[in-house]
Amino acid sequence: MPSRRPEEIGYGHVVERYVTRMYAGLPRYLVLNGRRFLSPRWWHTTRFTRHLLNDAAAITDEELEALLGYEWRSRLTAAWLIGVDRRDRFRARVGDLLLASEVCYSGGAYCFALARFGTHADADILTAYLDRYLPRTDLHYDQPAALGALLRLDALLDTHHADRFTQPDGLWDHWVEGVARLGHPSHSPAELRHWTDLHCDFADGWTRPQSRRGRAR
Repeated sequence: MPSRRPEEIGYGHVVERYVTRMYAGLPRYLVLNGRRFLSPRWWHTTRFTRHLLNDAAAITDEELEALLGYEWRSRLTAAWLIGVDRRDRFRARVGDLLLASEVCYSGGAYCFALARFGTHADADILTAYLDRYLPRTDLHYDQPAALGALLRLDALLDTHHADRFTQPDGLWDHWVEGVARLGHPSHSPAELRHWTDLHCDFADGWTRPQSRRGRAR
């Protein structure tokens, strides 16, 4: 999927408005990627979250497409905004980007968005990703985030898609052994599910009250 600068398609404002907005000296994409908003000691969570919710509601589909067609910072931010607002019409687009794995860091945000959508279709995308990339024990991409999201969806949907990956001496164990030789740390499936839960519960905790009030689109 070719990358295009947003200004080339008439959306030159989107990076500054949505991606690099600053919080305590950090741009939004770094706060999202570093999970700083989850820390109770970060004093800027309320302001950061309020702006994130407002932008997730206000950004147009065309602006999101402009971000998704650019580099990792823009794609990561766009996927978070899509996930927070649960714009499931972007499911196929997000799934294609996840499976393509073209750039670093953004894959975890795609997995967050799919976990937020919360349907069998999203579980199918995550399963397809793990089928493709867990056998690649030479690649440390977004396998952990995908497994954590799939485990959350299994719990939500009462399904068992992740079972065949996490069974003893299965694909997950073999992948962990392989990337450990490359120096990457390992995390248990339970830990990965926990991180997905933290992200989704954070978004749920802020968006549910707003949903009850009703939001004009």
